[in-house]
Amino acid sequence: MNLTLKYGILLGALVVAWTFIMGIAGWHTHPTLQALFWVVILIQIVVAVLGLKARAADATYGSQVKAGTMMSLIAGVVVFIGSYIFTSVVFPNYFDELRMAGEELFRSQGKPEAEIKALLDAQAPMQTSFMQALLGFIGTFLTGLIISLIAGAFLKSKTTAEPQAQA
Repeated sequence: MNLTLKYGILLGALVVAWTFIMGIAGWHTHPTLQALFWVVILIQIVVAVLGLKARAADATYGSQVKAGTMMSLIAGVVVFIGSYIFTSVVFPNYFDELRMAGEELFRSQGKPEAEIKALLDAQAPMQTSFMQALLGFIGTFLTGLIISLIAGAFLKSKTTAEPQAQA
C-alpha cells in the first residue's frame, strides 16, 4: 500500500474513532466537553506530518502538497462515511441530544425561551446526518490542504534544492 493511501486511511480512521469516543462518552452533550471534538485537528496535524515525513526523502514541495492533499481527500471520504454511520445508525438521537444540550446551555445563560427557540431553529438545517458528514469531509480536506502547504515546505528532499553555484 502506498504511503499516501496508508496515511489517508489512518487519518480518517483516527478521526472517526475520536468521534465515536466522544459519542460513547457522551461528551457531545456536555457544554464544555464538546470542545474536545477539535482534537481532530491535532490528530490531522500529527498524521499528515508523519505521512509527509515518511515520504520526504525523494519528495519536492509540490509532490508533498499533492500527497498531503490526497491523504486528506482519502481521509475525508472515510470521515464522511464514518460520520454518516455515527449519526444515522449508531447514534440516531445524536441531533436531539445536541438540541437538548443547547437548550440547557442557553437557559443557564439566562436567554429567553423565544431566543432559545430561534437559535436552535437556525442550527436545525445543518443538523442532519448528510450535512454533518459533508462538513466533516470539507473540514478534513481544507485542514489537510493547509497543513500540506505549510509542512510540505519543511518536509521535502534536501537534494531537490537548487545546486549552489561554484566560485
